[in-house]
Amino acid sequence: MMAEQSINREVTEHYANGRERERLSRFAGVLEFARTQELIRRYAPPPPAVVYDIGGGTGPYAFWLGDQGYQVHLLDILAVHVELARQEAQHHQPLASIEQSDARQVQRADDSADVALLLGPLYHLIEREDRLQALREAARVLRPGGTLFTVAISRYASLLDGLFRGHLDDPTFVEIVRNDLATGQHRNPSNHPDYFSTTYFHAPQELQQEVEEAGFTHAETFAVEGPAWLSQRVGGYWEDEERRERAIEAIRWIERDPRMLGVSAHLLVIARK
Repeated sequence: MMAEQSINREVTEHYANGRERERLSRFAGVLEFARTQELIRRYAPPPPAVVYDIGGGTGPYAFWLGDQGYQVHLLDILAVHVELARQEAQHHQPLASIEQSDARQVQRADDSADVALLLGPLYHLIEREDRLQALREAARVLRPGGTLFTVAISRYASLLDGLFRGHLDDPTFVEIVRNDLATGQHRNPSNHPDYFSTTYFHAPQELQQEVEEAGFTHAETFAVEGPAWLSQRVGGYWEDEERRERAIEAIRWIERDPRMLGVSAHLLVIARK
């Protein structure tokens, strides 16, 4: 198994305080979580299918699926995430396992899962060959006909965030955006807490290309949040069921539109082995 030290130091420091545990329950994270759940429900086989949540962090998707009767194995490279997931496990149906593991070297047998989730690893694997290795590992452990769900951050996320939240007033952030657009390599040299960590941002077609190069058959690419993540009102209207459903329905109208994919903070590809 590859060691935690094999990933970028800035990434381990970014997650060291356990911030990922709350991310999907706050602000635009609630929209990301709800939409990702919706897309998984559409394409996943029914329980008790075997799911490998690879790079699953503290386990929000793993526990959600486990509570529905799926046989879920939660794997993450960071010890802090594994420990927080084990603490959270007491509030849910038992998962099949919770273990420390690298997405590039998954400690599971060939053809042993029905679903592989790669909802985080690709954007923290800066080098293309590392991303392809993670995708190939997902292909290896999936059974023939198995389903991959994988997520990337849009190349344009920092630009849009900067425009809407005023970060472009900071010359340091301006340089971050310029580099994102030119190379996809997101760096945060000042370690500003609002500017995220070392990341790779995909152009919309790039994620599909990498998935296909790893041996999968591409099925769909979706905008997860569409432009709605930029609204300052996301948190405020989320408790209003009617307004929430209206917003999600509007996202569905453009979720596959290639002209709109890059506006979404996250892109989700569904593919088959």
